[in-house]
Amino acid sequence: MTKSELIAILMRKHPHLQLKDINLIVNTVFGSISKSLADNNRVELRGFGAFSIKERDPRVGRNPKTGEQVQVSKKFIPFFKTGKELHARINKARER
Repeated sequence: MTKSELIAILMRKHPHLQLKDINLIVNTVFGSISKSLADNNRVELRGFGAFSIKERDPRVGRNPKTGEQVQVSKKFIPFFKTGKELHARINKARER
């Protein structure tokens, strides 16, 4: 699902809201999650999952084109772990 698809679904479910209001809501939620992660805070949405930041150590990589070794610096990456309810729902849907 894309952001625009999410907005379209919300518009259908809440026809009393204007497009600009739904855009503001969606952008505020995503912006708040992004800001919290950038501030190194964990974001937990009960029943859905938790977003956090993981650190990747520096390493030696390879340039795929030349095969030359390249030093890759330390990185921080976003990580998502599903909640129990979402995990169960996904697995139940796959069993059918």
